[in-house]
Amino acid sequence: MSAVRDAADFIYRAAIRTPLIRLDLRGGGFPIPELYLKLELLQPIGSFKIRGAYNVVRQLSAGERAAGVWTVSAGNAAQGVALAAREVGARASVMVMDTAPATKIRAIERLGATTVRATYDECWRTVETHRSDRMQGYFVHPFDDDRFIAGNATLALEIFEDLPRVDAIVAPIGGGGLLSGIVAVAADVNPRTRVYAAEPETAAPLSASLAAGEPVYFKDWTASFVDGAGGKSVLPAMWPMLNGLAGSIVTPLDAVAWAGEIGSPDRCALHEILEDGGEARRVQIGGDPGEDEGGVAVRPVEGAIEPESLPPHAAVGQEQPVILRPRPAERGRQIEPARLRLEIDMDGGPAARRQMP
Repeated sequence: MSAVRDAADFIYRAAIRTPLIRLDLRGGGFPIPELYLKLELLQPIGSFKIRGAYNVVRQLSAGERAAGVWTVSAGNAAQGVALAAREVGARASVMVMDTAPATKIRAIERLGATTVRATYDECWRTVETHRSDRMQGYFVHPFDDDRFIAGNATLALEIFEDLPRVDAIVAPIGGGGLLSGIVAVAADVNPRTRVYAAEPETAAPLSASLAAGEPVYFKDWTASFVDGAGGKSVLPAMWPMLNGLAGSIVTPLDAVAWAGEIGSPDRCALHEILEDGGEARRVQIGGDPGEDEGGVAVRPVEGAIEPESLPPHAAVGQEQPVILRPRPAERGRQIEPARLRLEIDMDGGPAARRQMP
């Protein structure tokens, strides 16, 4: 925990503290528990990976920085390392999976990093061996690094600060760099909190490993659009940290697509909750990010809130975080993240006609 708290003293030079907001599903027709979402999509790169990446790069020696840094990634860790390298003045290069979308490739390059395309198999071998003859400089492993894990774990610190009695936390797993950190923080702060992984059915090595009682390869692995989660195996070095999970939730691809559908910009909105239970403001997440494809924007709805900054594309590494503040005439009353609730309108859409997975 000391490494996690040390990371928390530094990572906000590159990352932001993201809000934990209440999820309100309307029109689903089924009972749900009290749910919250941690909005890591508001990070400068649109992903939590900036936390771990910056925590590694900031600790490198002057000589290591001068030699440049590199990583292997489907896109998110790459952007994290690229932005972290830019912050400390180091060169960055990325071995990127050939399944990575063009939007992520362009975002990596806009952050100043060079890219080397490779097959998924070559990338996974690099992850396993921690080396590649095609790359030069200091290798920043995208998850199998205690410093990367400690940086990611600051996300869990924020969750417990905002919701100390959280019963369970569910997070996706690619290699385990996020979940390992969450497990460590939960064990220290609130051992009663259960931590679950979420894996796509096409790449669920953790579920198979938990069933086998040891790290194994997932024999039925297939490529899918869920390129940032699910690997071919659980690395032996990660197993001791992941073996303590409460379980792994294996999700069908159509359920993943369903979740993306109901989270579309025209059906997803933030509301500020007043102490008397009323709602004073509404903010929508998503929207037109500008000329670039993809990305995240935050725009006001019904003229209720004006964001302090509106990045045209969250993946380009904007140095100014997205901060929601009242209009100038109302700046005496700030909006606390804990008083925000996410509402998803499911009426009339495909999601309303099926049960939640």
